[in-house]
Amino acid sequence: MRQRLEENNVKFENDRKKSYLRGYRMHGRRIKRIELEIDEIRNLKMYPSVNNDGMPHGSGQGDLSSYAAELHEKEEKLYQEGVEQVKAYKDISWRIQQLENEDERDVLFYRYIKGMNWWEIASAMDYGERWVYELHGRALTNLKIS
Repeated sequence: MRQRLEENNVKFENDRKKSYLRGYRMHGRRIKRIELEIDEIRNLKMYPSVNNDGMPHGSGQGDLSSYAAELHEKEEKLYQEGVEQVKAYKDISWRIQQLENEDERDVLFYRYIKGMNWWEIASAMDYGERWVYELHGRALTNLKIS
């Protein structure tokens, strides 16, 4: 019973560390999504929908100001997400560098900063995938995030 409890604690702690390490790439995905949203807003403004009801309409200045406000809001969001990504990168890379074993540092860097697949990491390090998994487990055990 005690051993099972310890295993659950280790698994919980490793999951917490993996979630923390994934933070950098998560910011990158958010940045890409915001960039796509900005592109979409710009495209919608370039090709406004046509209203073929034959009735006179205003100049659309209100529409332009709401477009500018929405675009500004997204650009501000993009900037803030970029700042958060840089902070995450600095913190995560510093913690990875604190590991004593260079192979453990490499595995975490390739996996969580570069976003490489296991087989790509194995190839880059000239190891088998099984050994890369082992190094990853050791690295998580030795990584300090608190």
